Amino acid sequence: MFLHILMYEIKSSLRVKDLVFWLMLFPIILGTLFKIAFGDLYEKEVTTDAIPTAIVVTAENEVFRSVVESVSDSDEPLLKPEYLSEEAALKKLKNGDVKGIIYAGDKLSLTVSGEGAEQSVLKLFVEEYTIREKIITDTVKTDPAKAQAVIAALSEKLETSEEKPLTKGNTDFYIQYFQNLIAMVAVHGSMTGLHVSMSQQANLSELGARKSCSAAPKSVSVLASLAGTWIVQSVCMIITVSFIAFVLRVDYGDSLPLVYAAAIAGGILGVSFGFFVGSIGKMKQGAKVGLCMTVSMVMCFLSGLMLGNMKMIMIEKAPWFNNINPAALVADSISSLNLYSSYDVYITKLVTMLVISVIFYVLGLLMIRRRKHASL
Repeated sequence: MFLHILMYEIKSSLRVKDLVFWLMLFPIILGTLFKIAFGDLYEKEVTTDAIPTAIVVTAENEVFRSVVESVSDSDEPLLKPEYLSEEAALKKLKNGDVKGIIYAGDKLSLTVSGEGAEQSVLKLFVEEYTIREKIITDTVKTDPAKAQAVIAALSEKLETSEEKPLTKGNTDFYIQYFQNLIAMVAVHGSMTGLHVSMSQQANLSELGARKSCSAAPKSVSVLASLAGTWIVQSVCMIITVSFIAFVLRVDYGDSLPLVYAAAIAGGILGVSFGFFVGSIGKMKQGAKVGLCMTVSMVMCFLSGLMLGNMKMIMIEKAPWFNNINPAALVADSISSLNLYSSYDVYITKLVTMLVISVIFYVLGLLMIRRRKHASL
């Protein structure tokens, strides 16, 4: 009996056009739009261009010239040098065409027009070169045989900063929209759970009236129907994650299997939430559908689907809410894989989703089982 109801529910779910659109086609469309909008925006924002710099030669310094060539001809150039007269350099500095002027001679000096990140990098570059030059000059005086070695060392690329990533995951800020897209699909699974609940209530649907007359125990019928929708919802979640990862090529690193697990758990939570909403009161189907959709979209909004910094606002104003918001739980479980080296947060979010799913299922089942009908 259980397997018969399970297979029936899977077949009937796949015939619902709204399910096919909202859980399969809509995520693909919205994900594609996200990719078009945010595709290379992060790279453009974080990529540092070569710093336009004027160089005024007051005395020939071949070593410094070779260093400038080294830092400007690399794959990630530090400087974009222009060798100019002092008058032309000052004019360009005043117009903002260059960020600083390096006077190259026996000693280096730097002139900048203001303060900023690029000016600070130029100051570090000049300071590091000056320190290296002094050390190497002193070494040459004490041991001339090492002259070529020290000149080669001076000619190496000067690093003004060292990159130490806080995480090995994808640090792209805009990936949160794709994470929230997965959460949206999971929460929209509430519509399938709502359908299960409505189909079990004799006063709300003809199918519910027939099931009430069935010999199958209510708990078995409900669990089999929910299991069928969980399977369908899980397939939808797998399709969504696969499309984002392999077609849109959003990088989830080495944690892709865990992303699938979080998405499936979120889908089960969404179905259970819809089942709970459908079990409340005696509202008509249209009213419950409207309530379910409204609550789902509000949860997605508060998790950051429409507004990127909304999650931070919720953390500041109501930090407890993200711990019970199904959409936030799904998105946070996925984002934790990028933010943390351990899986503690991920496991906590995953367990929370499963516990809330059980609570929704038990409460919904209790409300349905309590109802009696004088006639059908």
